[in-house]
Amino acid sequence: MTLRLPRKLVVKIRILAAALSALALVVVSAAPAEAQQRRLQFIRDAEIEHIIRTYAGPIFEASGINGDSVEIALVKDSSLNAFVAGGMNLFIHTGLLQESENPDELIGVIAHEIGHIAGGHLIRSQEAMEGASAQAILSALLGIGAALATGEAGAGAAILGGGQEMARRSYLAYSRAQESTADQAALGYMDQAGVSARGLLNFLEKLAGQDLRPTDRQDAFVRTHPLTQDRIESVRYHVEHSRVSDRKAPAEYVEMHARMKAKLLGFIQPQIALHRYRDSDTEVAPRYGRAIALYQRGDIRQALPLIDQLIKEEPDNPFFHELKGQVLLENSRVAESIAPYRKAVELLPDSALLRSSLAHALVETNDDSLLDEALKHLKAAASREPRTPFTWRLIATVYGRENQQGMLSYALAEEAMARGDRAVARFHAEKAENQLPAGSPGWIRAQDIRTATERLPTR
Repeated sequence: MTLRLPRKLVVKIRILAAALSALALVVVSAAPAEAQQRRLQFIRDAEIEHIIRTYAGPIFEASGINGDSVEIALVKDSSLNAFVAGGMNLFIHTGLLQESENPDELIGVIAHEIGHIAGGHLIRSQEAMEGASAQAILSALLGIGAALATGEAGAGAAILGGGQEMARRSYLAYSRAQESTADQAALGYMDQAGVSARGLLNFLEKLAGQDLRPTDRQDAFVRTHPLTQDRIESVRYHVEHSRVSDRKAPAEYVEMHARMKAKLLGFIQPQIALHRYRDSDTEVAPRYGRAIALYQRGDIRQALPLIDQLIKEEPDNPFFHELKGQVLLENSRVAESIAPYRKAVELLPDSALLRSSLAHALVETNDDSLLDEALKHLKAAASREPRTPFTWRLIATVYGRENQQGMLSYALAEEAMARGDRAVARFHAEKAENQLPAGSPGWIRAQDIRTATERLPTR
């Protein structure tokens, strides 16, 4: 037996479905950064993060922002893109790093993103999205009302479509205004820092023709940072009149840039790196990239001599020592990896990532006499980067090996908090409270974690 609905009711249901689709589209567009973050693949590299912070330092100072409060995240993605999201977080795609021709281009993009942070655009963007959502919701209600009044689905669909387009245009217009504002802020910061804006102009000109391409063929930066010719002309005018436009980037910046690009190519596309960087190359960057590519291809017999030669030429470079430690550790030569990792930490003690790497090697030796040293480095790393799950996992491993059950539970709670797993964090925090002496530092922190999980909204 088949049930048939009255035609008018079918029309109403279809219109309601269309309205809900419109609302769904608005919700999706209202949180693009969060949706992206769930799909992004992040990488960590102490040297590249150090280079980016070195480039950004003068810009942070000019903007009045404390650079230590800005998290820098590297996204393994071949597209040209950078964005700020989720607070003071700067995300940079490896594709942008690899395709930037010189330090000035990268500094220009960084300055632009810092302009967004300094301008409070993250909060204002949310307000604009909410405004666009309100328009779409209003259009949905009007569409339903029109259809119910006329009995014609077409009337409702037309109003719905117009409302969605109005909301989209409203938000894009606001976004373009933000981009222009961030450009102007970036130009001021670069002038104050004595950095030429030619790099930013070159980068924008590269992307200028992409507005005419279909969306799926545009670089990500164009899609997330709407370009207009007015923006480019404004930057060009500034370059023509700025007193620092002809200033070149320091030679050490240029070398750092070359090494960063060679390193990324060696890790991400080792076969291409081996084709590009030859045995006959004499400069450091090509030899660095080749050594990494050989190691990535499993040929450490050739990679290690190249790394040792680089260390011989620059014994105070912590990242050459780090690379040697990494190669040895990942090839089960754990005991041999300790010395180069220790040297890397000695040369750059403020790097949380280097300290965690050394601690990892110390733990992997299975020598309990090294656990105190490992814990010292892990605590130092956690104090600088408290939201790194791997560091807390290693701390938990050390406490487990030392049979400190209360501190083990506490460390697991911290790890779960860093991963955003509220239920697991609360479970281990409650265990830690029951196991640790009342009033001890671990007990107090476990209480803080449990309280925080109770206040956090359910996702």
